[in-house]
Amino acid sequence: MGGGYADFDGLAAVVTGGASGIGAATAALLAARGARVAVLDQAVEAEAGGDGGGAEPRLALSADVTDDASVRAAIETAAEAFGGIDVLVNNAGIGAIGTVEDNDDDEWRRVFDVNVLGMVRVARAALPYLRRSKHAAIVNTCSIAATAGLPQRALYSATKGAVLSLTLAMAADHVREGIRVNCVNPGTADTPWVGRLLNQSADPAHERAALEARQPLGRLVSADEVAHAIAYLASPSSGATTGAALAVDGGMAGLRVRPPGEATH
Repeated sequence: MGGGYADFDGLAAVVTGGASGIGAATAALLAARGARVAVLDQAVEAEAGGDGGGAEPRLALSADVTDDASVRAAIETAAEAFGGIDVLVNNAGIGAIGTVEDNDDDEWRRVFDVNVLGMVRVARAALPYLRRSKHAAIVNTCSIAATAGLPQRALYSATKGAVLSLTLAMAADHVREGIRVNCVNPGTADTPWVGRLLNQSADPAHERAALEARQPLGRLVSADEVAHAIAYLASPSSGATTGAALAVDGGMAGLRVRPPGEATH
């Protein structure tokens, strides 16, 4: 998956939800392109981090984005280890299934607490360090669910719609401070979470085929493809890009293609 060049040399990045899926792919890519990377997750592997010394390119930190004290402690540890923070990838999130009536108030609060307030807590803790960077960037992991109505995703879509609006508001608030804020909108990605959803269905193979078919490319998005989009938005090379939502969805948001085999007129 290597990046091919070292545009993140000398920069320090924090990736939440970095132990698996899109977060793990992003952390690996940023490190391959020269960044020192702190992975924040509830489940992190010790070998990813070393002793936290400033020379370590990777740092694994246990953190719960629903706990403000946990977040602040992890961000402070990362900043001290790396001498600052230049890039924040707000990727931690959880899913939810059902219509608007299928989840109770407690579940709505729980998913919003992770998917929206989790980003708020991490960004709030990181902003003092980002303000000191010459190449500060925040990238939030949003979703196609923020811009397209998907069945059985009411709660999840509501949180991702909030993330999209939050991204725009943060971009406006911090642009004059030299902090760029953007988001990626993945389509259905081939991640462990999607795999678990498929395994819970009555016919996993049929469900996977249906998810693949609704994306015009005819396949799921890979975690690596989303990671490369995140790296583009976080890189100093995209210094004129802020307040943008980059779709990585196989054409799902913008294309209206005919079913395979149907004649074109």
